[in-house]
Amino acid sequence: MNRTAAVPVPLDRNWPLVAAGAVLGCVGVGVIFALAVLLGPMSAATGWSRGALSGAMTWAFLSMGVAGFGWGVLSDRVGPRVVVFAGALLLGLACILASRASSLWQFQLGYGVLMGVAVASFFTPVIAATAASFEKRRNLAVSLVSAGVGVAPMTMSPLVAWLISHYDWRQTLFVVGVLAWALTLPAAWFVRTAPAAAHAHGDDTGDGTVSDARKALRSRAFIVLALTFFACCAAHSGPIFHTVSYAVGCGLAVTTAVTIYSMEGAAGLGGRVLCGLLADRVGAKPVLVAGLLVQAVAAVSYLAVNRLDGFYAVAIVFGMAYGGTMPLYASLAREAFSPRILGMVLGAAGMLSSLGMASGPLIGGWLFDRYGSYVWMYVGSMAVGLGAAAIALWFPSARRPRNPDALHPALQS
Repeated sequence: MNRTAAVPVPLDRNWPLVAAGAVLGCVGVGVIFALAVLLGPMSAATGWSRGALSGAMTWAFLSMGVAGFGWGVLSDRVGPRVVVFAGALLLGLACILASRASSLWQFQLGYGVLMGVAVASFFTPVIAATAASFEKRRNLAVSLVSAGVGVAPMTMSPLVAWLISHYDWRQTLFVVGVLAWALTLPAAWFVRTAPAAAHAHGDDTGDGTVSDARKALRSRAFIVLALTFFACCAAHSGPIFHTVSYAVGCGLAVTTAVTIYSMEGAAGLGGRVLCGLLADRVGAKPVLVAGLLVQAVAAVSYLAVNRLDGFYAVAIVFGMAYGGTMPLYASLAREAFSPRILGMVLGAAGMLSSLGMASGPLIGGWLFDRYGSYVWMYVGSMAVGLGAAAIALWFPSARRPRNPDALHPALQS
């Protein structure tokens, strides 16, 4: 029996879940990216190379992709609150264990693998619960949840910078771990689906759930959704990661070039809200396709600028496009699949998106080493982005079935 329906929350009025999801995303991503602030002090204090320390970030994202699927399946069975509460406990524990690490492998295990597993619990289960809890304003609600990720660089990073200026890295990580508990454990209480969505889950004890899940993963809707998600992330992850280096190569100072990344993040917040509002009016699919096209054109437009004002102009458009499109995948998934398997569907699609995020920086670096320029990376990002838009057009448009536990026949092809 689903355990998340104890407190009645009317459908489309579950805004405490949205606020909690934004807090969880902000803290989770903020803690992971705290490593960027701690990198120099940690390397100086321990003698571990920056490259080796950065490996913890790679492990974190890989474990997030795998764990996201597991957390999604588990949330379909026991409810999202239990999953998020477990992840909140793991997040603080990962920080504290990392602060006590006496060797590099211990740090990578704690800050990388364990933290990635913890943060993954804040995304797929919460997004699935939000998508299942809203009807008319679903796209806006999901976009506001994801906006927490964009707030992280403006909140957690400055806090970590202040802490490391007053304490050593071990004390800083310990404080961050305790703060993570203080913020995420109370937020987990508000992670509950609305009664209508919980009722759609039903008693998840029969063979029908397994049958539905298998059909979902083989359906055209899922294949198109997952491939679009992968291509979208592969298209924007390279420019996100390498644009600062490209700007430095154009003559900008490092401290100035970093602000381009901040501009992208700030624009992404506006893009999430704007695309969410538009999708609620005209549908998620057309807004996603339009956003992917804008993202592709904006990515290659970096090649046309070499001054700070030009970089800012492109960063605003690029940030709004990739920030605005990311939450729409959950809305499309909710249109095609039953709420009781939504965590599994989003978790599986999320694994492919993680591979896309990992491939962009890697291929971009290889292309630069091979040709001595970022030209082919930006051109390739445009091509992959256009491919993502073309794939998204194949997502089936169909009315939602009356039986919430069944896929629409058009979505099973």
